[in-house]
Amino acid sequence: MDRGQRSSKVKNKNAAQVQITAEQLLREAQERSSEQPFVKEKQKIADLDELNDYKQKKRKGFEDAIRKNRNHVGTWLKYAAWEESLGEIERARSVFERSLDIEHRNQTLWTKYAEMEMKHKNVNMARNIFDRAVAILPRVDVFWYKYTYMEEVLDNVAGARQVFERWMSWEPAEDAWLAYIKLEKRYNENAKARGVFQRFVGCHPQPKNWLKWAKFEESIGRTDHSREIYEKCIETLGEEFVDQNVYISFAKFETRLKEQDRARTIYKYALSKLPKSKAENLHNVYSQFEKQFGGREGIEDVIVTKRRVKYEEEVSQNSKDYDVWFDYTRLEESTGDFDRIRDVYERAIAEIPLIKEKRFWRRYIYLWLFYAVWEERVAKDMERTKAIFTQCLNLIPHKTFTFAKVWLLYAKFLIRRNDFAGFRKALGTSIGMCPKDRLFRGYIELELKLQEVDRVRTLYEKYLSWNAGNSAAWVRYAHVEHSVGDMDRCRGIFEIAIGQEALEMPEILWKAYIDVEIEEEEYSRASYLYERLLKRSEHVKVWIAYARFEYGNADNGEDASSRLPAVRAIFSRGYDTLRRKGEKHDRAFLVETWREFEKSFGDKESLAAVEAKIPRMVKKRRRVEGEESGGVGGMWEEYNDYLFPDDETERPNLKLFEMAHAWKEKMKLGLLDSDDEDEDSDDEDEGVSNVKAPVEGDAEGLEDGANSKRKRTDSEAASDAEEDS
Repeated sequence: MDRGQRSSKVKNKNAAQVQITAEQLLREAQERSSEQPFVKEKQKIADLDELNDYKQKKRKGFEDAIRKNRNHVGTWLKYAAWEESLGEIERARSVFERSLDIEHRNQTLWTKYAEMEMKHKNVNMARNIFDRAVAILPRVDVFWYKYTYMEEVLDNVAGARQVFERWMSWEPAEDAWLAYIKLEKRYNENAKARGVFQRFVGCHPQPKNWLKWAKFEESIGRTDHSREIYEKCIETLGEEFVDQNVYISFAKFETRLKEQDRARTIYKYALSKLPKSKAENLHNVYSQFEKQFGGREGIEDVIVTKRRVKYEEEVSQNSKDYDVWFDYTRLEESTGDFDRIRDVYERAIAEIPLIKEKRFWRRYIYLWLFYAVWEERVAKDMERTKAIFTQCLNLIPHKTFTFAKVWLLYAKFLIRRNDFAGFRKALGTSIGMCPKDRLFRGYIELELKLQEVDRVRTLYEKYLSWNAGNSAAWVRYAHVEHSVGDMDRCRGIFEIAIGQEALEMPEILWKAYIDVEIEEEEYSRASYLYERLLKRSEHVKVWIAYARFEYGNADNGEDASSRLPAVRAIFSRGYDTLRRKGEKHDRAFLVETWREFEKSFGDKESLAAVEAKIPRMVKKRRRVEGEESGGVGGMWEEYNDYLFPDDETERPNLKLFEMAHAWKEKMKLGLLDSDDEDEDSDDEDEGVSNVKAPVEGDAEGLEDGANSKRKRTDSEAASDAEEDS
């Protein structure tokens, strides 16, 4: 029979009548925890017999506990401490000896045993215990420390020294040697301390131990011995194991003795021997030394040396990090050493990018430019500068990409050298090999500075034949002709430009053409240009600019009031045009601008007429057909629309026509039966009654009409009606 069959089943699973809450459980636990623990009553001993009985029971308890677990050290310690508290030293000693027979490697037993003997001034017994302890456990330092401390407290310095000598024969850790040295220093035994130091550095030849020995000799006034120790340390350890702290301490020692030249020599020797990773603090200390005792040249030399080592390490890790090369070259330029500067530049430009993409060459190409600028301005070597530019241009893959700044800087360098033929040859090669807008612009600017107008015209012709859709280039070309006073050529250029089929930004071209005519006070030509522009683009900004021009047109009259009819006519034409095109937002923007104009320059009647055209903004909903809906149904979105007063008077029965059109579309699709036709007829009657309100100008009628249309179940018919509206 398995356990599942034996287990009792709960037949009644209803909740118990008495429920125990979590709060009650916590309260009971708190009450039980606050109860007073059981305290055993103290036993009162009246005579000697009761005391002997108590001792016998107590010893029997300890012995029983030891028989159960004799390896438990705590029981032995409690047993010995209890015997000691009764003054039974022999019994306590017997307990310790029995415990040591079982656990002779336990440090606590030996320590408590020796402390008990010292407490009762049994010195010889304590010495015996320590001798046995250090013989069994010679690598436990605590026994040696307590042994030597006991001998020193007893003023037995010879005995303490003898214990230390026994300890040193085991070659302990550094702290043991230092404790021995401190003992000799406390009793002014400098010769013996020196001997201990000599054995110490032989056992632990770390640099820090040599420094402690040297500082000890310096503290007792033996500077000659201290210098010998520093020199012997460097000689013994060699360059592989000597760290920067040895050199720093040696140099500071010489500085304290007023030997600045010796200290400077030590610093330089250390910097030449140690790598940068092991001499970080050495550079800082050396720079502080030079600031305190050296001149300006020494300080700069320290800083330059430190930074040079840093840059060399960074370049060795990543030779294509051009930012490091920039810093490195600037550092060398500050030193003024031409050979070193050229060497760094040559190493830098030799790191050619591996990928022929312009983004990888942008930082690299500046190395060539800085190199050329330094050769020209600082080194004054023009031939080398020209060679640098030529080598750089030959290196760039012009079929893939080019750098216009390199061509232009080379051309400007040749102009400074009065080599005009060379400069034109270089830029002519550039626009023939890899034409760019910046190359054309830079070439033209240089020719304009040289006042070569014919060459500028030739360059613009080539420029515009290469990129005829650049409106800014046409404008600059026309401004050149305008600056020389040739208005016929200027107008001809503008006419050719606006006749181009594809222009990048034609608006700046028309604006520049009109501005030139206005500057020449040819207002009739400017007005004609506006009319031509309106035939191409009826944008609202064109109408506004045209109206503002007419207000400043002197041909409309000298008085400002005489120009207002022309301005209003332009605004009215623009309003009618935008109304015909159905551009409500542009139309509202035009009316707002017109109103601001009338506020500034018009009268109350004209302002009231314009304000009558101000639309009111309403929120509407429209169906958006998207990919998410699969082209069926769509989603609704809200948008802001403008209702103009003159538009609302022309749409009295628009809602009725919308609903009739929707019903007609349903009939074509065969979606209506006789019952639906009756319902639709009822809906049409309701729609007719609901669209009467907009005729009277009430906004609620428009909303009711929209709500009656939304009640129709066919979403397709509703969307068609909304599109027609």
